[in-house]
Amino acid sequence: MNTEQFYPLFLQAAHVVIDSRKIEKNDIFFAFSGENFNAATLAEQAIDKGALAVIIEQQDYANPEKNIFYVPSTLEFLQQLAIFHRKKLQIPVIGLTGSNGKTTTKEIIHAVLSERFNVQYTRGNLNNHIGVPLTILSIKPEHQMAVIEMGANHQKEIEFLCAISMPDFGYITNFGKAHLEGFGGVEGVIKGKSELYDYLKNNNKTIIVNENDPIQLEKTEGYSHKITFGKEDSDYQFDLFSEQHFVGLNYKNQKAVSKLTGEYNFTNLCAAASLGLHFGIPFNYIIHAIENYTPTNMRSQIVEKGNKILVLDTYNANPSSMAASLKNFITFEGSKTIIIGDMLELGNESEKEHQAILELAQNSGFDEIITVGKIFRTVNHSQLSFEDTPALTEYLKANTISSKNVLLKGSRGIALEKAIEFI
Repeated sequence: MNTEQFYPLFLQAAHVVIDSRKIEKNDIFFAFSGENFNAATLAEQAIDKGALAVIIEQQDYANPEKNIFYVPSTLEFLQQLAIFHRKKLQIPVIGLTGSNGKTTTKEIIHAVLSERFNVQYTRGNLNNHIGVPLTILSIKPEHQMAVIEMGANHQKEIEFLCAISMPDFGYITNFGKAHLEGFGGVEGVIKGKSELYDYLKNNNKTIIVNENDPIQLEKTEGYSHKITFGKEDSDYQFDLFSEQHFVGLNYKNQKAVSKLTGEYNFTNLCAAASLGLHFGIPFNYIIHAIENYTPTNMRSQIVEKGNKILVLDTYNANPSSMAASLKNFITFEGSKTIIIGDMLELGNESEKEHQAILELAQNSGFDEIITVGKIFRTVNHSQLSFEDTPALTEYLKANTISSKNVLLKGSRGIALEKAIEFI
């Protein structure tokens, strides 16, 4: 079985799934096996549940008469099928990566473009070597555009994901101190993320550039296919303003106020607005999209709980995003408590970066500083340093945070959101 032979059957499918529990009628099930589990044993059951076809990598379970097909690698077949499908598509595909803000930016771009177009986009955090092919394969004939988020924690990963998604437009949100362990330092981050630029340049595609970012300027200097924002001579100029805790942008005296907190989200809004304007969407439509986008993914999300304002940013954390969150939180009026969790995947830089964040916090005038995680415990010797979130919740059950404002920020592995109900 090869992709060309299989493609006509794929076109009849409702969805492509990799979780046997989510199979519905006319889905194609890719049976991914683990170290201790043979997913091919679920093939017959998947067909009985209504699956149109099943892809397995154990030949003994193949049954072509029932559309149970053997391939040497389910992962490689998924990726090759996505590439085959992508080559058939005649719609603009926008690729996104970056150290911070890529998921929020993807969500806002989708909201803006959806004002005029039927847009498929990366759902949740499906931004890796499995998620990107799944997103490509979810693009149907009715879709007019696609927005693909690409994540990476080592060199050549973005290059590989570009080979699958083949973006026509690309934007790198920023270059920060994320996944330092895998990338081998900040220079490695810049090199790895810039693989998106390399693909776009090599294929004469369009780069969206924040001209206030010196790295973006340097990496795209001399390249002609660009959409630019940020400076007086950029294609689009926006002014930042804030309303209460929320960030907004002003375009030709037309204002859009988001439901996002933090000036660091301003460039995310600018990128989305620039793309919208490029594709001919009137700014009043863009205002509607920005003002109606409500973050629900624990990224720069503000939640009112009783008489408190909680700022939830618990989906991920690295030194760059942590510092930005703390500096933004300083601007909140009233008493302030921060609950910050370990920043993971920093390698040899880990203890030094945690120490620097702790010192930033201590010098920022917060009423209370609470740290969570084993790494922070090595640098924070106060009584408000907890080894993990369960230990923090036990403390919160017996102690009330009196501050009006509470920031929760940490890496996904710390799961600080589990403490919210006890605040």
